[in-house]
Amino acid sequence: MPSLSRRGLAAALSAAAAAFALSAVAAPPASAATSASCTYNITDHNAQVDGNGVNYRTGPSTSYSSKGFLYDGDDLRVYCGKGSWYYAKLTHRSKSGLAAGTYGWIRKDMLATLAG
Repeated sequence: MPSLSRRGLAAALSAAAAAFALSAVAAPPASAATSASCTYNITDHNAQVDGNGVNYRTGPSTSYSSKGFLYDGDDLRVYCGKGSWYYAKLTHRSKSGLAAGTYGWIRKDMLATLAG
């Protein structure tokens, strides 16, 4: 194994520390909206999707990208909202294959039920 001089070791450690610091403080992309985007809270409620091919989005408007599609009967847990959008989590794997536990945004008129 090659050995590093004291100066070489110090430079390597400094570069590694700088890379770690940059990765530790990097902000998420602007499209990564979370519940912090909510303007009102909802006591956690279960809900079912009413529609087929409903976009499950990264943020509370159609300008955000889709994480995938939801279909009639897919189950969600709704936490809060912004305007006519709800922030929710899939409680089971969706019919389109999105994993249980996936968070996203859905328009509230795309839900059949909202029950406590």
